Amino acid sequence: QVQLVESGGGLVQPGGSLRLSCAASVNIFSLYVTAWYRQAPEKQRELVATLTSSGSTTYVDSVKGRFTISTDNTKNTVYLQMNSLRPEDTAVYYCNVRPKWDVGSDYWGQGTQVTVSS
Repeated sequence: QVQLVESGGGLVQPGGSLRLSCAASVNIFSLYVTAWYRQAPEKQRELVATLTSSGSTTYVDSVKGRFTISTDNTKNTVYLQMNSLRPEDTAVYYCNVRPKWDVGSDYWGQGTQVTVSS
């Protein structure tokens, strides 16, 4: 079982920045895909960003140019750098990973709240 612990959320003004962290209980090299999702109240859960083990990234259109997904393999941690934040970015953010040994399964962090407000 893969355990994921998220941190880094909080309250920030529009235009500000936050970096979310997701610490994994396994080596990052054992993961096929890492990703971040978000869910606002009464709205559908949305895929925000993905990063494959080969280095390919994808982003939802609304965050392109503002968010960056990355990993630190020595710390077994996935990051989401969030710049130029907007009120519509307000949501609970979840990290998600898929292991190489079982590509059909995935694992979730506990979620961290991001609130963008003036």
